[in-house]
Amino acid sequence: MTHVIEVTVFASAALVMALVAGVFLAFSDFVMRSLGGAAPGTGIEAMQKINREVYGSVFLVGLLGLAPVSLGLAGYGVMSMSGPAAGWIIVGGLIYFGGTFLVTMLGNVPMNKRLDLMVVSAPETISYWEVYARRWTRWNHLRTAASAIAAACLLIGVVLYA
Repeated sequence: MTHVIEVTVFASAALVMALVAGVFLAFSDFVMRSLGGAAPGTGIEAMQKINREVYGSVFLVGLLGLAPVSLGLAGYGVMSMSGPAAGWIIVGGLIYFGGTFLVTMLGNVPMNKRLDLMVVSAPETISYWEVYARRWTRWNHLRTAASAIAAACLLIGVVLYA
């Protein structure tokens, strides 16, 4: 029974990581490009609203909930597993934690907080918006790739383990 539980946990974490990657991909692929193509005030106001809404979302539960889960998976791989499956599980957990969670907390969130405090129509906000959109999107590309790669690593690990 333990084996079934382990496989279920690994596969579930991979699925949620893939869903997180999908949300990030939408922003990298077309949401930020659309907001950047709108009038500056419109794009700024929309992004402020998106950033406020995310706090009550299921997405945030998945994004943040996976942080301790990913470290737990990596730790479990080190302490309780062996062979190639362990390596994939460890790497997947560490990639998610560093490339998704830490990048979010240290890169995107501080930028979001700064933007949230700004007055939409102020000249300094419009100037910051150009920097924000470019830099935020670059960090988001990294989060997208990290989430997707972490999900793939877990999936490979679970297939090898199963």
